[in-house]
Amino acid sequence: MRMPAEWSPHRATWIAWPHNKADWPGKFEPIPWAYAEIVRVLSRNERVGILTLEADKAKGMLKKAGVDLKKVDFLRCPTDRVWTRDSGPIFVKDAKGGRIATHWKFNGWAKYPNHKKDDLVPTAIAKFAKVPEHPVTVNGQDVVMEGGAIDVDGDGLLMCTEECLLSKVQARNPWLGKAGTEKVLKETLGASRILWLRKGIVGDDTHGHVDDIARFFAPGKVLLCREDNVKDPNYRICAENYERLLEEKVEIIDLPMPAPVVFERQRVPASYANFYIANGVVLVPTFNDPKDRIALGILAHCFPDREIVGIHCVDFVWGLGTLHCATQQEPA
Repeated sequence: MRMPAEWSPHRATWIAWPHNKADWPGKFEPIPWAYAEIVRVLSRNERVGILTLEADKAKGMLKKAGVDLKKVDFLRCPTDRVWTRDSGPIFVKDAKGGRIATHWKFNGWAKYPNHKKDDLVPTAIAKFAKVPEHPVTVNGQDVVMEGGAIDVDGDGLLMCTEECLLSKVQARNPWLGKAGTEKVLKETLGASRILWLRKGIVGDDTHGHVDDIARFFAPGKVLLCREDNVKDPNYRICAENYERLLEEKVEIIDLPMPAPVVFERQRVPASYANFYIANGVVLVPTFNDPKDRIALGILAHCFPDREIVGIHCVDFVWGLGTLHCATQQEPA
């Protein structure tokens, strides 16, 4: 089995329609409209599957936003939260190119107790997509992981952080250890080499997801967050990850960090690395920051064959995730 790179052709993108107001306390009202904009942009190039129990409400908002509903599929499926990157299936392909939906155990990032509905999402999507479901187990025990914890280049490299997959804090699979974790990642996702970064960015309640700090944009090529303010706690984190990637001999392009985004005295995980690559377009979170245009320009250079579209995420990121966290690709 092999996980295709995100820039490989998609059949669809899967999202969950926002409904849990507790995820954006005091800021929920603009969130469905941000989702409507995401669907509007994505549906120009590929189908969008939406998990929801409120299809009529979602359709009404999407119509107002100018979305062609003929390009959207609605799947009646309850969710605890909207982060399909983590709760949804990770699609892989077999030796003949057939699609398989891998189902990793989702336990609410080893932090939140309300996750049982989300853990059933892979089964619902696999059934809708008419692809076999593959529960990921070792010796009969479910393996815990989220899509935001890993990134692949489609050519054998997989990137993740020790903070997320090996730490005793919010521990996913302490019984596996590093060697066992590498073995299951290689066997299930087709990786031949694992690039271990040290930590993720400040404010990330997943405890170290890689998709907020480093992303592949081509085989063997990485966009890595860089923090220039030596007083910012992300400075040392980014610098150490840079040193590790230098040792791995991959090509590195710096991606700036926006100024800290703080709401109610809480720093949230604002990062341009949480972009999403779809057919013909790359969606990029923006933060009303002077560095927005720099990040958009860098991504335009890295993806010259795709439209680069900024999505305003100052309110969105109060949910502690943005565009990549909210999407999961289904390969063609």
